[in-house]
Amino acid sequence: MSVEIRAFNFEVRAEQNEQHGNHITGVPIVFGQEYDNGIWTETIARGALDGTDLKDVRFLVNHNIDMIPLARSRNNNANSTMQMSVEPDGMHIRVDLDTERNSDARSLYSAVERGDISGMSFMFRVDSDTWDDLESDHPRRTITGISKVFEVSAVTWPAYEQTSLEARSHAKALESAASVLESARNVYRRNKEREDRIAETLRRLEENSNV
Repeated sequence: MSVEIRAFNFEVRAEQNEQHGNHITGVPIVFGQEYDNGIWTETIARGALDGTDLKDVRFLVNHNIDMIPLARSRNNNANSTMQMSVEPDGMHIRVDLDTERNSDARSLYSAVERGDISGMSFMFRVDSDTWDDLESDHPRRTITGISKVFEVSAVTWPAYEQTSLEARSHAKALESAASVLESARNVYRRNKEREDRIAETLRRLEENSNV
C-alpha cells in the first residue's frame, strides 16, 4: 500500500497550563466523517487504528520533512512531547511546544491561538479497506485498517481547499488518489472475472450432469 495524506479543517486549540506549558490539541484522524477528495468519498471506520504502529511519530508544519520536528511521540510514553490517544471519535493529540527556545514553535502557537491555522493532516499507510460502487464515476471507500502513522502536521490549507498556492500539491494528491483507485478497480475486475469463470464452470458441470 502507498503512503497517503489526509487533511481536515476543524478546531485546533492553543492552550496553556503549568504541566505542559504552551501546547496545542486537536483531532487529526476522525472516525465516521465523510471526506470527498474529488475522485471518491471516503470514511475512516472506527477501529481502523486498532493495532496501528504509532511507535515513532513526528509533528511538523505542512508536512515539511526538511524542518526540525516541533514535537515527537516515542512509543507514546510520558516523556514524549506529543501524546496521542484513540477516542471514540478519532485520534486526539496534544503537542507540547517549546515556545521559549524555538521560534517555529512560537510562530505556530501564535497562529493557532489567533485562528490563522485551523487544520491538521496526517501521513499514513492503509492496511485494509473496502470499496462500493467501484465502477461508478464516484465510488465510496471505507478505510478499515491503518498500519502506520508516520507524521502529523498543522496545515495552512486543510481539506484540499482550492487555492492557487495549493494547486500543485492538490494535483499531485489527485494523481496519487487516481492511482489508488485504479489499483482497487483492477483488483475488483480480477475478482469479478474469477467469479464469472467459476460460475461458468459450475454451469457447465451442471449441464453435463443433466445429460
